[in-house]
Amino acid sequence: MSVDIILATIVTRMNEEPEHLEGLTYTYEFRLTGEDEQLYQLKIDNQTAEYATNRQWEPKLTLELSEANFKKLATDSLNPTMAYMNGKLKVHGELTHALKFHSLLKKYM
Repeated sequence: MSVDIILATIVTRMNEEPEHLEGLTYTYEFRLTGEDEQLYQLKIDNQTAEYATNRQWEPKLTLELSEANFKKLATDSLNPTMAYMNGKLKVHGELTHALKFHSLLKKYM
């Protein structure tokens, strides 16, 4: 499954069932490292989600990891705390919001 499909699935599910987004106004940025470096953003505002394949909004949190590790994180095959401690995941911003993102993934993937 590609990153685009993962994010499109998350956004669709968030917009279909927005109750877990109440009170959340946030832009997550994902810098995928490796051969084909990519940048994605996920914006949640007013119980609506959307994503972009480039920088459109000012992120409050940036997660830097490989594409393979992003896919593992999205499918709950990678523990974000262990990935962070082992250097597989770099967090730029508040760590608590990275954990919030992981809980959202569990609800919407």
